[in-house]
Amino acid sequence: MRAGVDVLTAAPGTVIALRDGMPATLWTDDSAAAMAGRDCGNGVVVDHGRGWRTQYCHLRRGSVGVTRGQAVTRGQRLGHIGLSGRTRFPHLHLSVRHNGAVVDPFAPGGPATCKDARAAHGDTLWQTPPAYVPGGLLDAGIAARVPDYEAIKDGTAGAPGPARDAPVLVAWGHAYGGQRGDILRLVLTGPDGRVIAHDAPVQKAQARLFRAAGRKRPAGGWPAGEYRATVELIRAGKALTRLTRSVTLN
Repeated sequence: MRAGVDVLTAAPGTVIALRDGMPATLWTDDSAAAMAGRDCGNGVVVDHGRGWRTQYCHLRRGSVGVTRGQAVTRGQRLGHIGLSGRTRFPHLHLSVRHNGAVVDPFAPGGPATCKDARAAHGDTLWQTPPAYVPGGLLDAGIAARVPDYEAIKDGTAGAPGPARDAPVLVAWGHAYGGQRGDILRLVLTGPDGRVIAHDAPVQKAQARLFRAAGRKRPAGGWPAGEYRATVELIRAGKALTRLTRSVTLN
């Protein structure tokens, strides 16, 4: 969100509605009443004709770069991804509607499930259908303590790296799309072999989550050399994704 990720128009059309000015706020149960009717946050609605419309939600305040009634082309910038409205993390919520009914672009012919999307069969609304990813890893790293979750979400948890005199070494992983029964596997190896190997279970469905595991500094300190963290999100015995990070302690 800080970098300014563009949100682009899916198809040519005309802007028929928009909102800008809502601040970046994490949605909570306490804020739900005040946000009633504005769940989309800052957003844009584009009419494409023949009953088709797309809506782009949760844009960053002040980033909307179009006006009501403006004609837009496919790929034109509408704004930037933000944290406005009913959301707990920065992302774009894209809705596709035909004659007022929500349509799944992976399976426009009828009710769709995640299984339908994974299968990627039949007609879709995508020019180039993207692969459906049911969950994965956003980041991983090695630290001298369990990182603060806000730093992990902010992308700053990896700096500065640990030193040889660090009291502990911690491997951590940040995942999305976690499901009950998943495992976040954390393995940290060093110059002398394995430092830790830990399976952290996921107890409930979570849009985003992180897990960490570490070990105290051994007598004599950490040996000099490369330390490598390998983090996997495992579902039904198979790794959905894997990330590897390394640091060198001198």
